[in-house]
Amino acid sequence: MKPRRTERGPTRFSAAGRCRAVRGGVAAVVVAAFLVAVPPASAADPASAADPAGAVASPVPAPGWTHLRERAYLPSDFDGEVFDALWTVWEEPARSRAEAADPAERRRMTMDRYGLVPDPLDPSRSLQYVVDDAGRWTMSCLACHQGTVAGRAVPGVPNSRYALETLTEEVRQVKIRQGKALGHMDLGSLVMPLGTTAGTTNAVMFGVALMRHRAPDLSIVPRPPRLDLAHHDVDAPAWWHYASRKRIYADAFAPKGHRMLMQFLLVKENGPERFREWEGEFREIEAWIASLEPPAWTGPFDAPLAERGRGLFAAHCADCHGTYDGPRGGPGRRYPERVVPIDEIGTDRARFDSLSTADRAALNGSWFAGASAEAGVDAPAGYVAPPLDGVWASAPYFHNGSVPTLWHVLHPEARPAVWRRLDAPGAAAVADAADAPRDYDPQRVGLAVEERETLPEGRMTSAQRRTWFDTARPGKGAGGHEFFGSLDEDAKRALLEYLKSL
Repeated sequence: MKPRRTERGPTRFSAAGRCRAVRGGVAAVVVAAFLVAVPPASAADPASAADPAGAVASPVPAPGWTHLRERAYLPSDFDGEVFDALWTVWEEPARSRAEAADPAERRRMTMDRYGLVPDPLDPSRSLQYVVDDAGRWTMSCLACHQGTVAGRAVPGVPNSRYALETLTEEVRQVKIRQGKALGHMDLGSLVMPLGTTAGTTNAVMFGVALMRHRAPDLSIVPRPPRLDLAHHDVDAPAWWHYASRKRIYADAFAPKGHRMLMQFLLVKENGPERFREWEGEFREIEAWIASLEPPAWTGPFDAPLAERGRGLFAAHCADCHGTYDGPRGGPGRRYPERVVPIDEIGTDRARFDSLSTADRAALNGSWFAGASAEAGVDAPAGYVAPPLDGVWASAPYFHNGSVPTLWHVLHPEARPAVWRRLDAPGAAAVADAADAPRDYDPQRVGLAVEERETLPEGRMTSAQRRTWFDTARPGKGAGGHEFFGSLDEDAKRALLEYLKSL
């Protein structure tokens, strides 16, 4: 079966751094310029793209940003020698291409394979990992929460290309070849999947597994591991939505707060005293996240059509998703944070069903929730309707990342059963580094993808398999949110145009 791209018509849906240097003024300006690369929609809106380091107004980076780039809160994942040898375990022809490349190009290829964003100060290192003076690489929160869109890094945009499972699998192979000890990620991934599709993560179950071995005060309690976890993939949320919400996660069950951001540091090496030691730093990290603004749309834009779409949005979407006229905090902005009952929204319910009331209560009754202004919800009714400002930049859509574009959100019958990004490693349509970005579809507003009705025939490596999103797999369904039956095609075009402006 030949692949079909989105621009050729839809397939009918059939689913059942080195950055320690940022202390210097010049370095801070470089980082800020890199991460605010998406320009404002017009000269009248110069602040529409957030400055992650606070360096446009001042050469001193924001403390929260500095902590994320400099502080290793977890044990290291691998060293530079392992990273430089990863290409030796790749499938052909990727391995031969890497072997023929010079070291700098080989590292660029390695970054691309795993969805890592090169550090602007040192392109041989990644924004997703803290690298110490000994060359040890340690994952940070930016691994899932700092990616690119339309070829540009945007502060807080989800890293929808991060191939954590593939990276960990191949790191493990190289460590064994080099006779090096396996780390917590290498061993943990043997019993717990990290993400069955590149760009998604099994983070919800990470949290449950980690809390299993902690008392409410975070003291370590030896217990046998749980074998009943319902593993499933989720799509990381855009960080610029954080300020608008009172609770976090797809079902809005946990109160937000600086402590709650620390949940995924629950490795055995971090006892309760470390969490208390780091609490002040995470207050600053939370402040930086809350300061982020959504990026402005910079592509073609039909203002009259969008104005018609504004009325359609008010009639069909605003009750759940809010209103977006004017700046945050202004009278034209309202976000209801409405949780839509699971049977009403109709989207894949594996995420909703995966947590028991006891699981949610364990987190809500722990130290993590103790400093939050809001109470948690141990038995939510469904999924929260997320804010939609900057929605153009946060593809793919739905909590599990199953829908590649906003056009597909508005056309449920045309959502692809199987799809792969055009910029995925190994995809035939990948552009060279010097070409225009191939990761974005401005017409359908979202990821540029290759669509299929079924997975390609023939043998694939596990890394190749993870480049495909198969909506038939458990937890990855693309159904639901089918609220557009009364809209004709002209109305949907107008609504899509308006969504660009949010």
